[in-house]
Amino acid sequence: MRAVTWQGRRDVRVETVPDPILKEPTDAIVRITTTGLCGSDLHLYEVLTPFMTPGDIIGHEPMGIVEETGPEVTGLRPGDRVVVPFQIACGSCWMCGSGLPTQCETTQVIEYGMGAEIFGYSKLYGAVPGAQAEYLRVPQAQYGPIKVPEGPPDDRFVYLSDVLPTAWQAVEYAAVPREGTVCVLGLGPIGAMACRVARHRGAGRVIGVDLVPERLRRSRADGVETFDLNDFDDQDDLVDAVLSAGGGRGPDSVIDAVGTEAHGSPVGRTAQRAAGILPRDWGAKLTAKAGIDRLAALRLAIVLVRRGGTISLSGIYGGMTDPLPLMTMFDKQIQLRMGQANVRRWADDILPLLTDEDPLGVDGFATHRLPLAEASRAYEMFQQKQDGAVKVVMRP
Repeated sequence: MRAVTWQGRRDVRVETVPDPILKEPTDAIVRITTTGLCGSDLHLYEVLTPFMTPGDIIGHEPMGIVEETGPEVTGLRPGDRVVVPFQIACGSCWMCGSGLPTQCETTQVIEYGMGAEIFGYSKLYGAVPGAQAEYLRVPQAQYGPIKVPEGPPDDRFVYLSDVLPTAWQAVEYAAVPREGTVCVLGLGPIGAMACRVARHRGAGRVIGVDLVPERLRRSRADGVETFDLNDFDDQDDLVDAVLSAGGGRGPDSVIDAVGTEAHGSPVGRTAQRAAGILPRDWGAKLTAKAGIDRLAALRLAIVLVRRGGTISLSGIYGGMTDPLPLMTMFDKQIQLRMGQANVRRWADDILPLLTDEDPLGVDGFATHRLPLAEASRAYEMFQQKQDGAVKVVMRP
């Protein structure tokens, strides 16, 4: 089959690789019909290279048709149309039963002290072959795949794999009061969808902050009050503008949808690049013990949120020695929640919204649809924010 493989920093290629086969009785094989390019894939492209191996198949936002199932997969049969959540979980351990499949005790990556395995996401998360491919082996298929109806196009459902539950959890964790104010930092796929979810769930005021013109225009069209980082000389001016527009108290909730590659963090960027150019084993050890993030977005969230407010982190962070202003966080009595999205926990809440009325605008959410063969161009375009690329989906 053809699949997108990681070959080095900013180097992904579509190559011919062996077809996946059933290995465990709880496996399924899914023929991929649509697969997404996620903002967190760019971390593999740029930051997490020490944990990658040339030839790794990447990607974790798939949907498709079940081709084959193992004998212990009783809920699926060949021909079923499914969305596959990005994390791999058993559904029966204590963590899964507690609504935390990202912490599944069956698939935790013990070697690196990490949570549940993730498709196509480095040694840190199990080095499981990913979903930017023609076919995907799905472990724990007795629980993971979500059956969806025939008929509507893939764009109606593919975002159940990651974007929708990640945005939904970001808003849930943000604890936005009814008619309250939420500020979303970063208007990429997750941030833009979080704005839509927040409005749908009753937020009175939704603020978005970014510096990419296409992202800002897109969110303004959704009714979001936007602030362009390029309009301000420094962060203090931006903070003053947001606070002044809201009466001076600050947003009730702030969602950081940026993560470790935030603009305006030169020290973190230099450190990440240094780790990325070391031999992989050395770079991995350095990152695991002394890695740091670009913290501009998180620090901005801490300044912006009102006293007693909540910060929700959906952007991925990976540093081990990050300095945070704990005195400010303590004094402001900030509540902080974070983590990978627990896809199956939120799927039942989201599925009823994927109707003909399309209240979250999923049908038109992708800005670019490309064949899988053009994955290299897709990654470059998305990473460089070219041609108005906000959300890219690919089809084998």
